[in-house]
Amino acid sequence: MRHWLGSLAGRITLVIAGVATVAVVLAGLLAAQLVNSTAVDEARKYLAAEAESLSKEPLAGNLQELRADLVGHGARLALIRADGRVTGAGARFLDDATVADVQAGKSVSKTVDGPQNPVVLEARPLGAGGGLVLVQPVSEIREAAAPLLRRMLIALVVCLVFSIVAGGLVSQWLSRPLVRTADSARRLAAGERSVAVAAGGPAEVAAVQGALAALDTALRVSEGRQREFLLSVSHEMRTPLTAVRGYAEALADGVVSGPDVAGVGRTLVTETDRLDRFVRDLLELARLEADDFRMDLQLLDAAPLLLESWAAWQAVCAQRGVIGRLDLPQSVPIGPLPVRTDGQRLRQVVDGLLENALRAAPAGAPVVLAARSEGGGLVVEVRDGGPGLSPDDAVVAFQRGALHARYQGERQVGSGLGLSIAARLVERLGGTISLDQAPEGGARFVVRLPAG
Repeated sequence: MRHWLGSLAGRITLVIAGVATVAVVLAGLLAAQLVNSTAVDEARKYLAAEAESLSKEPLAGNLQELRADLVGHGARLALIRADGRVTGAGARFLDDATVADVQAGKSVSKTVDGPQNPVVLEARPLGAGGGLVLVQPVSEIREAAAPLLRRMLIALVVCLVFSIVAGGLVSQWLSRPLVRTADSARRLAAGERSVAVAAGGPAEVAAVQGALAALDTALRVSEGRQREFLLSVSHEMRTPLTAVRGYAEALADGVVSGPDVAGVGRTLVTETDRLDRFVRDLLELARLEADDFRMDLQLLDAAPLLLESWAAWQAVCAQRGVIGRLDLPQSVPIGPLPVRTDGQRLRQVVDGLLENALRAAPAGAPVVLAARSEGGGLVVEVRDGGPGLSPDDAVVAFQRGALHARYQGERQVGSGLGLSIAARLVERLGGTISLDQAPEGGARFVVRLPAG
């Protein structure tokens, strides 16, 4: 029972039952007041009509005997004689003021306090003097209306029972699809995928079901990409590990000796650097996705930073035969490129994009680093003359390992993490990064940082 009371169905049923009960009680009270008020008004109209009719009878002095059948609805009759005497069963309800008004020829219609309860009083003057009075206790009028009130009460109780039953049915209609949806959510949380989410219920519940189905699809896609990424990274790490292990075993077994040891050492250093790059990229990506990753934003001049980065990559350009070009405003040597950012992180983004461009560009192709002020912010472009990327590539370029998995074996690829790290760094800096076709024929990466 306690479980049912804590459920949505139980609470909806209780709420509907409570609202219906309050509504029935209020309706009953208002109906009782209305019925009693209407009964009193109708009784007053009846007494007024009777009094008006009887006051016009020629033998009004003998009306107690002649009209007893006409006032047999609980009304009392009283006669006010011309000399002021009052006779009849209704005499005890009259006061001196009423008698005086009737003797003065006035009609009286009012409710007065009787000996035990209020009474409705209708008095009319007679043509021969004196008057005729009809009175009826309010309690008798209400008692006559009691059967009608009982029937109304029965009808209200029937309505209350119907409302509670209807509330139970409505609660079931609302809660059943939610229960099924919650069960599907629990299965998703337990690791199950491709869970069938039963549709049904009101529009809001259907919207939740649709969102849960979309979440299921997104989880399957995300986990599939994660598995592909992990497989790709593990493959890339296994290659240098295999080389390191092979050369280490050769050294341990004495297979390599003499002048060959230096070459083996250089190979081990190269493969160790590859492993170190993978580990550093993975750690950097993990830090970027943490909520407590800090950025030291300050107003600085981006020109010296870009010049330092470009100077650091000139040796690589010369080694690979790539034509490097720095495209900055003419005023850069003597004027700044102001921007509010984290200089170390901006340098990290530029270095990563230049490394990616130099990897893609063949010998003799251009690699361009360009920057300009725009709208108070900074725009940095890294362009290359490599094979470029398609519009479909641009959609997934900044996802972990997406381009790595797509072009592995076709062209030179890195760890698959560089563009993802750059995108997250730019996002942390409050900017945007995009990819499109470069005028040089390859890819163009555009970083936009907002005004301070």
